[in-house]
Amino acid sequence: MGISQYIKEIGRGARGAKPLTREQATDLFGQVLDGGVTDLEIGAFCLAMRIKGETFDEMCGFLDATHQRLALLPATDRPLIVLPSYNGARKLPVLTPLLALLLARKGLPVLLHGMRTEARRILASDVLLALDVPALTAPEKIANGTVRHIHTQHLHEGLARLLSVREVVGLRNPGHSVVKLMNPCAGPSVVVTAYTHPEYFAMLQTTFSTLGMTALLSRGLEGEVATDPRRTPRYDGFVRGTHAVLESQQPGTASEVPGLPAEIDVATTAVYTRRVLAGELPIPPAIERQVEHILRLADQTVSETSP
Repeated sequence: MGISQYIKEIGRGARGAKPLTREQATDLFGQVLDGGVTDLEIGAFCLAMRIKGETFDEMCGFLDATHQRLALLPATDRPLIVLPSYNGARKLPVLTPLLALLLARKGLPVLLHGMRTEARRILASDVLLALDVPALTAPEKIANGTVRHIHTQHLHEGLARLLSVREVVGLRNPGHSVVKLMNPCAGPSVVVTAYTHPEYFAMLQTTFSTLGMTALLSRGLEGEVATDPRRTPRYDGFVRGTHAVLESQQPGTASEVPGLPAEIDVATTAVYTRRVLAGELPIPPAIERQVEHILRLADQTVSETSP
């Protein structure tokens, strides 16, 4: 065993590296998750992939290995809305908690999963705790109209360990892409995800289609899945892998969002979220549109799975 034979293929630089097959990627990533390789091999894997970049076959293989090992949440009564949250806020308040709570208000079960991968960002999970939304310590069924959040280690310790490599080498690795695409639910779900760099779009689109996933894909804000409240991005929907453009990108960026605070700390963001939910401040129109698209995909998921 060991992954040295794979490192030889992917570690020859941006031009000399060879892509792995889906089966090879599954084997490689499975060994990494299982902790059966050395720290030196893991570091070499992370750096080699950072230079080479993932193909859609490799990403499918990484996800295959992950889905074979995840501790899954039980199926929910309505499709579970899955919100990965790993970046947090750096310039604008993190609105992923607001998105989650707006979806729950529509009667959907919502799961936010994540962990800290950068030291100086405000995490969505911390805002949820400030809003008295409890964290799970193990996967459990989420009721309709409820938001819960869970640390990645409770889904798979090896995956959390791989993400923590960033604290040592200072660079993201394939684990950061995997957690934004994975589906930790045993039943129907809608995975809400986002990309920052346009060059990832084609790879993500092909991955969702190949794996037959139901998902909403758009440009995110600072790596979070909640949309930038100042603009309307393009939304791409996938229902069991079938792709459709739900909305085209709208030109322009709003100079301000009514009520959105300039501060990004946990307490300020929690107060803002509470006031929006109470109707004291308006819901950012861009967030409202995102909620509508997610609801539509959840309804389509139900109709696709109904006898």
